[in-house]
Amino acid sequence: MIMSITSIFAQQKFEQLISEIDKGNFSNSEKAIDSLLISSELSFEEKSYLRFEKERMNRIRLDFQKSKQDIINFSKEFLPDVNDEMILNWEKDGSLEFMIIDGEKKYFNRSHTNLFRINKELRKIKESKLGTLKDSLDFYLEKNIPNILDKLKNKESINPQKIKFTYTVSVKPNMVPNNEIIRAWLPFPVEYNSRQSEVRLISVNNDQYVLSGKNQKHSSIYLEKAAKENEPTIFEYSVEYSAKPLKYFVDAKEIIGYNKESDLYKTYVKESAPHILFSEEIKLLSNEIIGEEENPYIIAKKIFTWINDNIPWAGAREYSTLRNISDYCIDRMHGDCGIKTLLFITLCRYNGIPARWQSGWMLHPGNVNLHDWGEIYFEGIGWIPVDQSFGIIDSEIEDAKYFFFGGTDQFHMIVNEDYSDQFYPQKNYERSETVDFQRGELEWRGGNLYFDKWNYNMKVEYLN
Repeated sequence: MIMSITSIFAQQKFEQLISEIDKGNFSNSEKAIDSLLISSELSFEEKSYLRFEKERMNRIRLDFQKSKQDIINFSKEFLPDVNDEMILNWEKDGSLEFMIIDGEKKYFNRSHTNLFRINKELRKIKESKLGTLKDSLDFYLEKNIPNILDKLKNKESINPQKIKFTYTVSVKPNMVPNNEIIRAWLPFPVEYNSRQSEVRLISVNNDQYVLSGKNQKHSSIYLEKAAKENEPTIFEYSVEYSAKPLKYFVDAKEIIGYNKESDLYKTYVKESAPHILFSEEIKLLSNEIIGEEENPYIIAKKIFTWINDNIPWAGAREYSTLRNISDYCIDRMHGDCGIKTLLFITLCRYNGIPARWQSGWMLHPGNVNLHDWGEIYFEGIGWIPVDQSFGIIDSEIEDAKYFFFGGTDQFHMIVNEDYSDQFYPQKNYERSETVDFQRGELEWRGGNLYFDKWNYNMKVEYLN
């Protein structure tokens, strides 16, 4: 998970080049990288680092394809008189994400929809036209979380939710030459105490497959198939598992001090480059949020509440294009589930609270999607789930309001128990997703297969 020493040295060695890339001078940077790659003076690791910087630029180009006219056309639905001055103001206040790439201003692919989530005035305008911006998931949680709490508080038995899903990845035709072997790692649910159990593989469209095992932080099923000319290459499996909701009812007064000599504590309060770093931005924000508070539970709850109130959800760029996700979140003041979770984890660790990543899928009826959340650790209690993205539920009941601070429902399907870890079997080329693992990873002997070369689909059945 930790950024390698070689990568850190490479970043320092090519600091000027990286600066040019971050300024959007892609074409000149690509030429510079091509020249460096033919040098015999660079190590294999340094060349790998440079190749990925070139790949990163390609990924950014894919993420930034909207024009100013695209933004104007979308905004006219809510603001018929939208003009250049408005666009410029939204760029300046950070509501509208853009990059200058080789001298041309390009907007993030989801910047137009994000604009009416991030900008408070525009959000009000959209609400005035469309009504409340709550979605079906909001209503589902507001209705069902109190029911879960009542049963848990009364110690009533809650039957596990049995779920079956079929996961399919389809590589587009002719992405690799005929008869070349495509290697695929697909996300697979992990056994995780009482929250997720009875995981059972039902079917797989390959005779040969490998399950990653309990020691891997990314849980996967590994498959291989030969590509056929003019045909998609399809990988598919079905699995069943059981899941239960969980809520820790924690009294802040009963929180005890940490064993700061334990391996657990030392591991999960330290920095982890590149996305969990105690930058000046993190330190300043922490001081603003925490003040003089010393109780770990109250500190974590303050962080959870501040992010909920100040960092709106917004569609995110591919994580592999971001150099430091937690600092990016502070700079942009918005983020999706993983971005908000990494900010939460970083602030907790900086304050001496062990925190770690979890992710997989949310399988709520009518709202199936990729999802990230986290866990924090309290001495004498253990790891408790925290879903920073689901955040505070609209409720007058305190335990319902803060259900996802120390609780989770039965529809959070766990695949990953950390981020940026290794795969089994080992992957040979750079990852499409360098942080998370939810859609899958594919490659062939000629290189990685990025997300634009294949499609994925999750079909869910609720068995009770």
